Amino acid sequence: MSEQRTLTAAVHQEEDWYIAQCLEIDVASQGQSIEEALSNLREAVELYLSEVPEPPVTATPLVTSFQVPGTAA
Repeated sequence: MSEQRTLTAAVHQEEDWYIAQCLEIDVASQGQSIEEALSNLREAVELYLSEVPEPPVTATPLVTSFQVPGTAA
């Protein structure tokens, strides 16, 4: 059995769909809920890793938040 790998997903909403993108591997998927988008992403990444002998996996990027001044309404 192979060891588990932990990857990072960014999820955002576009209209009625949630888009999930793996930050270490250039793979994305979608679903009608966050859970479905993540499940579909997991399946897509597993398929990708099974087909690409040495996939280009980047280091987990630093994900953080920052503030900018608001605009006057």
